[in-house]
Amino acid sequence: MKIILQQDEKKLGKKGDIVEVSEGFARNYILPKKIGVEATPANMNDLKLRKANNAKIAQEQLDAAKALAERLESRIVEIKIKAGEGGKTFGSVSAKEISTALKEQHGIEIDKKKLQLPEALKALGSYEISVRLHPQVTGKMTVKVTT
Repeated sequence: MKIILQQDEKKLGKKGDIVEVSEGFARNYILPKKIGVEATPANMNDLKLRKANNAKIAQEQLDAAKALAERLESRIVEIKIKAGEGGKTFGSVSAKEISTALKEQHGIEIDKKKLQLPEALKALGSYEISVRLHPQVTGKMTVKVTT
């Protein structure tokens, strides 16, 4: 009997997979626990439409991430930090401060977890920081630390 899985099942497969199982296993375990549904033509069509919709949404997210990466390329985020004699700073600039400054200065909201700082920004100057916007898209932005 062919079954369309509704959720991930360890030894059978992932959600959306079509698997062949014995009738007894399907009738006594898979169908009552709603792990899967029978692969009727109507259910197959629903699966096809769901996969097409998911692919379309994934493509839209990828395009949006690429557009945001292009917008970030030309942006410079300026962060002011206290410094003593000789340019020695008090403390460092965190990802949270960069995220907040980006929102205030350019109106772009990015989660601090997506910012990939190579090391703590403890000195004055310009730094290029990579931003993980999507599993396939990594953008770059410039952070300028001043007094």
